[in-house]
Amino acid sequence: MERTQDRLLVSRLQAGDQTAVQELAERYGPRIMQLAMRHMRNREDAEEVTQDVLLKVYQKIGLFRGDAALSSWIYRITFNTAMSRLRQTRSERLASEERDRALARNDAASEQGRVPREAADWSSLPDEELLREQLRHAFDAAVADLPEIYRAPVVLRDIQGLTTEEASTRLKLKDQTLKSRLHRGRLLLRERLQAFKDGLTLHPPTPAFG
Repeated sequence: MERTQDRLLVSRLQAGDQTAVQELAERYGPRIMQLAMRHMRNREDAEEVTQDVLLKVYQKIGLFRGDAALSSWIYRITFNTAMSRLRQTRSERLASEERDRALARNDAASEQGRVPREAADWSSLPDEELLREQLRHAFDAAVADLPEIYRAPVVLRDIQGLTTEEASTRLKLKDQTLKSRLHRGRLLLRERLQAFKDGLTLHPPTPAFG
């Protein structure tokens, strides 16, 4: 019975039936949320994964050929989305920690009357430090390049560590609006940091001449 309902749901989604989108969310949203919670261990992140998965299912439904059950296909997308988000979170946390350490070093240097170097000196860094330094600079640049409506939620939530409620109050936004902008900002950051997905290059940036 469920397989028959799934086939009908897929046909309607592929035909662009908007009522089928709501049915998809009602039938599979709770199951996706349950699976996402197992991986994310955080309700807010699990909710964002759930919304991301539902959007991906809708966007990619034309690729579904019925070789496996719809539920299996959806759960595979959920797993991949959750794993991708965990990797992104770790990268952002690493970049944030490195930025905080750099600021602390600069503060210490200022207190001792030394002027910190403005340009990055990559030559004497061990490989691991070099990777982190490259990621930190790339992350800072990517954040600065975000449109303001997305940059502010990312800075408040992911960099300053405010809760959704605190960030919403600060920006005078509804929680759902903030979550939506935060999600979009994170996606934009992910696109800008795509080169770092499989690890950073060990080669320092080549200086520009002329």
